[in-house]
Amino acid sequence: MIQKHILVVDDSAVIRRYLIKLLEDAGYVVDFAKNGQEALDKIKTQHYSLVTLDIEMPILDGIETLKILMREKPTRVLMISSFTSQSANVTFQALELGAIDYIPKPKNSVEIAKISKEILQKVKKVLQVLPKKIEQKQFIPSNKIIGIDIGIDMKFVLIGASTGGPRLIEAICKNLPQNYPHALCVVQHMPEEFTANFAKRLDKLSKVEVLEADNGLELKRSRVIIAKGGKHLHFRKKLKHYTCVLSPNTRERFFIPSVDEMFFSAADMLPVKNILAVELTGIGDDGADGMVVLKKAGAYTLAESHESAVVYGMPKEAAQRGGATKVLPFTKILNEIIHYGQ
Repeated sequence: MIQKHILVVDDSAVIRRYLIKLLEDAGYVVDFAKNGQEALDKIKTQHYSLVTLDIEMPILDGIETLKILMREKPTRVLMISSFTSQSANVTFQALELGAIDYIPKPKNSVEIAKISKEILQKVKKVLQVLPKKIEQKQFIPSNKIIGIDIGIDMKFVLIGASTGGPRLIEAICKNLPQNYPHALCVVQHMPEEFTANFAKRLDKLSKVEVLEADNGLELKRSRVIIAKGGKHLHFRKKLKHYTCVLSPNTRERFFIPSVDEMFFSAADMLPVKNILAVELTGIGDDGADGMVVLKKAGAYTLAESHESAVVYGMPKEAAQRGGATKVLPFTKILNEIIHYGQ
């Protein structure tokens, strides 16, 4: 078996030492660079299966390094990001530029021990991403979307995504017309400190309103709701309206928020035949069981196909378990979302 070669790029000797040991103990060949320029010099002469890239570094920071890397030699990249509100926007920028995912930046040996399993899981999954899916994808400009008749009855579009998802969610929000006639809810696997910034970023880029979920927030036409990190997104009916409920992780789900939690709650509380449920790229199987339940109850369900999914995990499981009405590439899913109900 050919060993995978990983380049760890970080200006902190402590972080480099712990990451290198973790990866070498897992069987990987590991090299390191102390800054972005040193990393680019090494990448010119050496092939790496994956690069872990710190954001804040001297000489050449992570974002500038990523721009050059994706232009000159596209490579699988995992950003090393502090899970803080301040670092969230920079991380989203990195994902737009072509980074596949991000991992938490450990502060010491005790912390790296706590998150080592998560780091190794993400490294393993990202290494499965095909080289042709690394480069940044271009999406349909929103100014080409024709307006939709607001007289269409309001329905509910529910979307689940994980690794590779933020760019797709952004593409969906940017392409929705201002008078989009349905309510749209998103569960994107993301830490608590990131989701508020993600919603604010999307709101600035979109013609529709984008908000982070909160207790009592109403599902309305032309409103996109991003599930809050650290809480599950459930729904409640109040008279003729449907609202959000932030729920604790009582079922001990691995992902919080969980796509399954949103789908199961929707099956109980929303008019199921007015639901379009979508399972996009991501690690694992979160959302697959919930999609099966929704489909059996009469919802219209879509799973992203292997040809476009960055990580063909969640949508694959949804399809294999019989939860998908259709399996489609993302561009066709985007079209289905925009024109749903017409």
